Amino acid sequence: MPTPPLGSLAPDFTAPTDEGAITLSALRGHRVVLYFYPKDSTPACTLEAQEFAALHTRFAALGVRIFGVSKDPVRSHLKFRAKECLPFPLIADEADLCERYGSWRKKKLYGREYDGIGRITVLVGADGRVEQVWDPVRAKGHAAEVLAHIEAS
Repeated sequence: MPTPPLGSLAPDFTAPTDEGAITLSALRGHRVVLYFYPKDSTPACTLEAQEFAALHTRFAALGVRIFGVSKDPVRSHLKFRAKECLPFPLIADEADLCERYGSWRKKKLYGREYDGIGRITVLVGADGRVEQVWDPVRAKGHAAEVLAHIEAS
């Protein structure tokens, strides 16, 4: 499934986080960053999370909520978040959230094809509509790129 088109209503969901369940529609009135990443505690995923954490207060000052999303279970998210001191929740996609947002896709590694999470980010506006999509994403510098877009808009 492709990423949701700009201007479309972001697919609503209720999903578990390391802080309890979250429902996207309950966050209306806030802009929401959903960054999809492959796996807790891997080098690029850790770098991306650390960069979002370093800029968290600037996002929060703009009323923006940040959520990392992966297929890892809540237990893994708890360890990852504690180890990296992440100030935002991590969503455990136990259903089809990655599919609905276009992050679940065919990937290649060493010539072998497999299904997995593609690194993408979706900015949901305060009205619940898709405001911006970054696809694909390079982990290094991405959080600053998202923040710059938000500050400019």
